[in-house]
Amino acid sequence: MSESSRLSVFKTYKLFVGGKFPRSESGRVYEVTDSKGEWLANAPLSSRKDARDAVAAARKAFGPWSGATAYNRGQILYRIAEMLEGRRGQFVGEVADAEGLSKSKAAAVVDAAIDRWVWYAGWTDKIGQIVGGANPVAGPFFNLSTPEPTGVVTVLAPQESSFLGLVSVVAPVIATGNTVIVVASEKAPLPALSLGEVLATSDLPGGVVNVLSGRTAEIATPLAAHQDVNAIDLTGADDVLAKELEIAAADNLKRVLRPQAVDFSADPGTQRLTAFLETKTVWHPTGSLGASGSAY
Repeated sequence: MSESSRLSVFKTYKLFVGGKFPRSESGRVYEVTDSKGEWLANAPLSSRKDARDAVAAARKAFGPWSGATAYNRGQILYRIAEMLEGRRGQFVGEVADAEGLSKSKAAAVVDAAIDRWVWYAGWTDKIGQIVGGANPVAGPFFNLSTPEPTGVVTVLAPQESSFLGLVSVVAPVIATGNTVIVVASEKAPLPALSLGEVLATSDLPGGVVNVLSGRTAEIATPLAAHQDVNAIDLTGADDVLAKELEIAAADNLKRVLRPQAVDFSADPGTQRLTAFLETKTVWHPTGSLGASGSAY
């Protein structure tokens, strides 16, 4: 049989929840088109039930993931970068279609996203030294401040930067020990759904990252009001939706990262690493004074 006579095998994109690849429980899909309006694929149209399932998966994964050593988390993030490098060609094609870029420009975006994973992999066991420390106090006490993850975080991925922006908002959240529910770009969800396939084969425990696609407002609204979500990143929301979600998030005092203009190609700094960290301060007596007057 000649190459031209074979039937193409079209890819079926699915959600990524709890380390598995379910279709939306509603059975709904929506058409995803490229920058020219041509059909690319059908993506799952997530429902409120899918959002609740993702929160349950993220909560289940939070204990083991936050309890893992920072060094181990760094190893896993680096493994994700390795796997992305191996599937570079696939992501170049998806980013080119999603963002209307030439292959060379899309390749540069994908390379930057892979490098961004490596960047955050290196920070996992260093951020504690930057934001924690020993505090001087008046008295015979040790006073130590250490960062701890906030918990389950909902992230609305950037609408325009379908891959580099996506990586830039997801990687720092999990690098610091949080688990995450990602609402993919509504118009360009395919790179995010393909990322789930990489995460599933990268030693990342199921439930640490959960990827939903569909209508941003429809998915984000129940997540913002969910009592078991601890924080929300509104990067991918417009001004009107962001205000509505911030009001809903106040019900259980979620930490909120408001949307702002971001150049994802620039040096990311540590802002997003610290955005979803809490500081725990512990007092401990230094012990009895010795004959020389020294304490330990």
